[in-house]
Amino acid sequence: MQKKSNKQPKLHIKSGDTVIVIAGNSKGKSGVVTKVIVDKNRAIIEGVNLQTKHVKPTSTSPQGAIEKREGSIHLSNIAYMEDGKAVRTGRKLNEAGKLQRFSKVSGKFI
Repeated sequence: MQKKSNKQPKLHIKSGDTVIVIAGNSKGKSGVVTKVIVDKNRAIIEGVNLQTKHVKPTSTSPQGAIEKREGSIHLSNIAYMEDGKAVRTGRKLNEAGKLQRFSKVSGKFI
């Protein structure tokens, strides 16, 4: 029987990052990551990939409604944005000896 690991995979995107969409219908749009869904390798970005959701009538809204919501985007279709451009990220040791993300273009720590 195999041992289960509780470790989460290291991802190149975290919530709060400013990213740009590099593929798909929302290509070229940018926004801030509000949530990262680790199990599915997807992220929800503010104002990107808007989808319409038909909501049934309830006691609070007796008419029902049509809402616009952000849909998730696969992590392979987004890139970290630095100075208005998409950059690749990597990991290397900082001065404290801890692994930290850095921009492969400028070499700065993120």
